[in-house]
Amino acid sequence: MKPQVLILDEPTAGLDPRGRDEIFGQIKSLHQKNGLTIILVSHSMEDIARLVDRIIVMNKGGIELTGTPREVFIHADRLKEMGLGVPQITGLMKALKEKGLDVPVDIYTIAQAKEVLIKVLGGKHHA
Repeated sequence: MKPQVLILDEPTAGLDPRGRDEIFGQIKSLHQKNGLTIILVSHSMEDIARLVDRIIVMNKGGIELTGTPREVFIHADRLKEMGLGVPQITGLMKALKEKGLDVPVDIYTIAQAKEVLIKVLGGKHHA
């Protein structure tokens, strides 16, 4: 079969982290190698942040938010009202901002946070 679209509903539910990473690796490979459009249904914002180019947040049968992860995750309060969250790193960056650190709050991956924090802290870091 060579489908144009693959719809996956919670494909890693119940898996351990290693199994989850293996499945997501296969999904990413399918997308990259075959140009396959993949619709991924998930409540895990951590996984969504790492994997997707676009997000559509649905609530009560309608579309509430749509955009890139950055465009969607800046609406943390709205997501929370719908019973969803943001990646933990996004919450951390928001908390740092509220404590006075000059950081953006639209960070959604650890790699992005690392880059920003190194710049903000002047390249000083501790092991």
